[in-house]
Amino acid sequence: MLRKAKVYYQDLLAGWLSETEEGFSFVYDSNYLSQVNVQPISLTMPLRPAPYTSTVLFPFFDGLIPEGWLLDVALRNTDVSTLDRMSLLLLCCKDCIGAVGVEEIKEDE
Repeated sequence: MLRKAKVYYQDLLAGWLSETEEGFSFVYDSNYLSQVNVQPISLTMPLRPAPYTSTVLFPFFDGLIPEGWLLDVALRNTDVSTLDRMSLLLLCCKDCIGAVGVEEIKEDE
């Protein structure tokens, strides 16, 4: 099951993160790129129209996932594996600390 997510920067839609057959892809939204004074979601992902691709979840997104006891609390009532990083990101990072939020796109959207 390949999943997609909207990525927000300070409540503005910044782009989309997708799970692909090859790994992962992130692309900035063209409307976001056209605005004045917008910031990249990460210094490792400067603003550009071309997609970023990776065989593993981008370290920036992986770093948003909580660790330790906070992760244990998040997983308490789920059957998500700690190895499924995309599921953890979608489960824990809709309203995480900081400027970036990740919201899953459901199949019917």
